[in-house]
Amino acid sequence: MTEMKPIEKGRIGVVTVTYNSEPVLDEFFNSLAKQTHKNIILYIVDNASKDKTLEIARQRADIESVIICNADNVGVAEGNNQGIRAALADQCECVLLLNNDTVFPDDMVSRLYEGLDRHQCDMTTGKMYYHDRPDVYWCAGGDFLLWPVFKSKHKGFRQLDTGQYEQPCRVTYTPTCCLLARSAVFDRIGMMDAKYFAYYDDADYLLRCYRQGIVLWYLPEAKLWHKVASLSSRTPDFVARLFVRNRVYFVRKHAPGWQARTCYWIDQCQYALSVVLCKSSLKRWRMRRAAAQEGWTMCDK
Repeated sequence: MTEMKPIEKGRIGVVTVTYNSEPVLDEFFNSLAKQTHKNIILYIVDNASKDKTLEIARQRADIESVIICNADNVGVAEGNNQGIRAALADQCECVLLLNNDTVFPDDMVSRLYEGLDRHQCDMTTGKMYYHDRPDVYWCAGGDFLLWPVFKSKHKGFRQLDTGQYEQPCRVTYTPTCCLLARSAVFDRIGMMDAKYFAYYDDADYLLRCYRQGIVLWYLPEAKLWHKVASLSSRTPDFVARLFVRNRVYFVRKHAPGWQARTCYWIDQCQYALSVVLCKSSLKRWRMRRAAAQEGWTMCDK
């Protein structure tokens, strides 16, 4: 019988999922290499990139890393799961889910890690700005709005930073663009739902955490600049379909049946109205309708 290695105090497994990520990797790797918290191992899960993503990753001898290569694109959610499982197997104390289309100062990881003990919490997240508008918030923590709508909400979204989100506080939601979690969280909650592929997978996971009493804190001193949609903008139709499909799946999975049906038909009416008002095309409406129908049936599979 193989003896399990003890969890290594301070060891952080950073998980990032790549897919044709060549344009953003240098700045991401440079940010990671400069971290003052040195006990880091990077898990790069590549979803069959066709560009120089893997070549760039393999050249970075200054970062301890493990590269997991998928033959096909398994999606962000399952890619994160693969990285998380590898980090847990290596006895990392914490796992940091981190987008590679980000840049951040050299103290970000240390501030996220120190915040776990300071606030006696299970997870931490930081202050996220737009990369191309460095003083405008993308997310300063977030919350779930479960009535009358059913969705997650970014605090500070598109607001100019005037010091309004400078206090650490407990929140219920954050995108997994930057989320540090103790390894015990995954033992308790499990992995991310791979059905999402991408989008709403983070909302699903954080809602499951919230309902199980997992405590998340927003730390304004941990800062990050996100190149929002810098990679996903290359496939707008695919992204639009996933957003519609996954929203329906998310709501039906977690909301009471009557609320899920109400949200479904409200969304359908809004999509139809956008065609009537010439704000959207008939082709786009058909795509949204088909995507919503697919999302509704995902809970039955």
